[in-house]
Amino acid sequence: MKREIIITSDGSTTIHLPEWNEQYHSKHGAIREAYHVFIRNGLKYVAPKSVSILEIGFGTGLNCFITLLEADKKIDYVGVEAYPVAKEEVEKLNYVDELEVNNKQELFDKIHEVSWEEKHTITPYFSLTKRKQFFTEITDKNCFDLIYFDAFGARVQPDLWTEDIFRIMFSALKSEGVLVTYSAKGSVRRAMQAVGFEVERLPGPPGKREMLRATKP
Repeated sequence: MKREIIITSDGSTTIHLPEWNEQYHSKHGAIREAYHVFIRNGLKYVAPKSVSILEIGFGTGLNCFITLLEADKKIDYVGVEAYPVAKEEVEKLNYVDELEVNNKQELFDKIHEVSWEEKHTITPYFSLTKRKQFFTEITDKNCFDLIYFDAFGARVQPDLWTEDIFRIMFSALKSEGVLVTYSAKGSVRRAMQAVGFEVERLPGPPGKREMLRATKP
């Protein structure tokens, strides 16, 4: 499938799939979306002094990199991705420049260069494990405080937004664990509720009226 690097509304890059008319991040601003959905309504919302995070859709590494930059607590980060982004695509991403953290280029590079299927210490307070697997293959039980659910949209991959998938997410979370996602579709909210999540609608990032945050009781 053809893939193109495009510039989103806030100046940051993302990967566009013309065949699906779908992007890895919002065309209204990749960085703005990441901060709003995953940092403000996810990372800054959970209370533990150390946080274990599961990202569904590691993709460009943007959510991981911003989480590293914003971390005010020790973080154990696991990113799941079935189709890793190619090295030549990573080199065209402008997140370090747009975030104005040129002194952190080495950390962004390290996130992408470390091997898969192994736990790596990126900084003294941030560890990363990248797992190449399909979301249906996740078997973690009661492991995570927070899930960044950043899969491709239900319009193009509805099978990633079903009760079966959210049951896997529910099992992976600890009690009182939280899942955040940019989606606010009614079918998604109902699928979350059907497996036991308590779901709230929140104001969405630029270009979206609402987003969802789900909590495991």
